[in-house]
Parts: sequence; structure tokens; C-alpha cells
Amino acid sequence: MKKRKRTFEELIKENKRELLMDVKQMERLEERLEKKHMQKAE
Repeated sequence: MKKRKRTFEELIKENKRELLMDVKQMERLEERLEKKHMQKAE
């Protein structure tokens, strides 16, 4: 039986669910985004 390919939207939803469950990963992501925005502001 062949596995059905997931759409891009399905992959995004799955990643969001996993990130919401993984608080440490979420915090690292937020820090990276903040750094990126700070660099653009300079």
C-alpha cells in the first residue's frame, strides 16, 4: 500500500502541532526570530 503524499498545508499544521508540544523548541525559534528582527532594525 502506497503512502498518500501530504499537502504543504498538512505538513505545516503537523509542524505547528509538534512545535506547540515542544516548548523548548518554540522558545529557541522565538529567540531566533527576535534576533533576526533586531538585526533588520539596526
